[in-house]
Parts: sequence; structure tokens; C-alpha cells
Amino acid sequence: MAYIEFDHVVKEYPSGTSVIRALDEASFTAEQGKLTVILGQSGAGKTTALNILGGMDTATSGHVVVGGTDITGFNHKEQITYRRNDIGFVFQFYNLVPNLTALENVELASQICANPFDPADTLRKVGLGDRLDNFPAQLSGGEQQRVSIARAIAKNPKLLLCDEPTGALDYETGKEVLQLLQDICLREGMTVVIITHNSALAPMAHAVVRFRSGKVVSQDMNEHPTPIADIEW
Repeated sequence: MAYIEFDHVVKEYPSGTSVIRALDEASFTAEQGKLTVILGQSGAGKTTALNILGGMDTATSGHVVVGGTDITGFNHKEQITYRRNDIGFVFQFYNLVPNLTALENVELASQICANPFDPADTLRKVGLGDRLDNFPAQLSGGEQQRVSIARAIAKNPKLLLCDEPTGALDYETGKEVLQLLQDICLREGMTVVIITHNSALAPMAHAVVRFRSGKVVSQDMNEHPTPIADIEW
């Protein structure tokens, strides 16, 4: 059984007298301990799918099963607990607290969950062992994104969700961050989902799900993901 089962999910938003359907019977699966890339252009529905997976939004209909639990029926309190203990988020624009150091930003996340990793050790794992006491403004964009990743994985989440994690980075720094995410999946056995519009990234994943106009149009498997260092775009 797949770790994630996204089953005929519909998401509709009211818009005046009409309804916008952001997801239209979308279905895909993702395996535990694997890296899945969700591809699609702006407006394809991939961010909506990620938000539902992360418990930040709810489906209008359909079912989303994560680790054997149907999260579509969660009430507000259950959603909060799910986000706190099971999900790590990596955003495009870092979302760090500016008046906290790198270490304090990671500690902030680790303090709210049940079984966290050590924040300082986690920062060392992402290559920031000598930047623990620096504030976000003293870090480069790539370093800030590494803090964001450390903050997410320090929670020891069951699922790491990444929304365009290299969108604000230059090419070389973006490759470094993607390599880090690929390494986390392979080394730590963490289930990772990355959404992107960049189809060149497809070879890095164990599975590639393609969205178009709110629908899943294909899902392809790849038993031998390509290291990011070998991918050009």
C-alpha cells in the first residue's frame, strides 16, 4: 500500500456566483521513504494538492490517506496535531523569523513536536555548523533555505513537503539545495514531495506526477533517480 493515496480529490473555491475548481478528480500515490516530484505550470493545482496533503487546506470531496490515516475527515484540532507532528514544510521564500538566529529558528520548530532531532546537529547536517548564531539577514539566500530545510527536518516529520524550494535561488545554489533534499530522502529514508514547474528535475525523483488544469495527467516511476549534479537545465 502506498504511503500517500490521493484519491479522486476535488477542491472548489467560491468565486462570486460561480465556483473555481482547483482540483478536478485528482489522483496519485507516493511511496514511503521515496522522493516524489509534482510537476505543473502555474495554476495547474499542484500547490493546492500540497496544501491539502499538509493539512493546511481541506478537500471538497475525495479522500487523502497518509500513512494509513484518512486525513480528509480531520477536524480543526486534528489538523493542527497532524501539521505539528507529521509534516515538515519548506517554502519558496524561507519564512524565517528575522530576529532569531539560525539555531533559534530551528529550535522554534523542534519545541512544538513530539520527537524532534537536535537542532544544532540538524544544522550541521545541512552544512551550517559554523552559522548557528547568525541571523537571517547575515545569511545568503541558499543558507537561509538550508535553515528552512533544517527547521523542517528537525521536527523529525513523517512527510517533508517542499513548495518550489529553489524558486528564489540562483541556478548553482538551487542545485545545491535540491541535492540536499535528494540526500535527505536517500540517507534518512524520509518521504519527500517537491512541487515545481521545472520539468528538467523529473529524473531526480522516484516518482513524477504531472498536473494540468487541476487534473493528474500522468504518473511515472523511476527506480534509479539521477543525482542533481548530473542534471542540467
